[in-house]
Amino acid sequence: MAQQEIILGAQGLTKEFKGFVAVKDVNLRVRRHTIHALIGPNGAGKTTCFNLLTHFLTPTAGRIEFNGREITGSSPAAIARMGLARSFQISAVFPHLSVRENVRVALQRRLRNSLVFWRSERVLDQLNGRASELVEAVGLTAFAELPAVELPYGRKRALEIATTLALDPEMMLLDEPMAGLGQEDIKRIAALIRTVAKDRTVLMVEHNMSVVADLSDTITVLARGEVLAEGPYDTVSKNPQVVEAYVGTGHG
Repeated sequence: MAQQEIILGAQGLTKEFKGFVAVKDVNLRVRRHTIHALIGPNGAGKTTCFNLLTHFLTPTAGRIEFNGREITGSSPAAIARMGLARSFQISAVFPHLSVRENVRVALQRRLRNSLVFWRSERVLDQLNGRASELVEAVGLTAFAELPAVELPYGRKRALEIATTLALDPEMMLLDEPMAGLGQEDIKRIAALIRTVAKDRTVLMVEHNMSVVADLSDTITVLARGEVLAEGPYDTVSKNPQVVEAYVGTGHG
């Protein structure tokens, strides 16, 4: 039954920008320990929805709950501390620090949230060990001493995931993790997401349909800011309204 438990829920989520309704009355229920994909044609409101869930944007209407607790109106930093982390929030913002140092900085941020303001050698040594574990977990051991700016593009995505994992979130939101990646990197990041999802929940916005089909337990399709369909890939991909939204005709 725990598998069915809802970790993140939104009711009536709406966002208007000066009369334009970007997201309209969206209801979303993400089950714990699943991979849930948010898909839809360009302009469907996917990224706006993500920004609302993490409160980078304030909803015009609606309510958001995480772990049974209402988070509507909370700050992005407070939401991250509760265990809901979005990948770009902690991305490799220090291009001239090494891969390992970037991960260690993210680990230190988590310590700071625990009101540990001092840094003894013992604490830093513990961070080094955990940083190395995370670097290895995302397949970056060979790149550990390389400045982040010199990483190949696909490996930067892996570093982004490592720095998000450093916060030890219960749930990760990934905004187009495959964007701009070549086939080899896509395979690598998809495998990484599957591994990450073994003991946490993942909600992702993704355009790559083969990745969505391969990874997702549940898919929510948005079109023009509204939920068009929801369910497993096999069901959703055969929905005539979904086909229409994507190809603009009843065929395909």
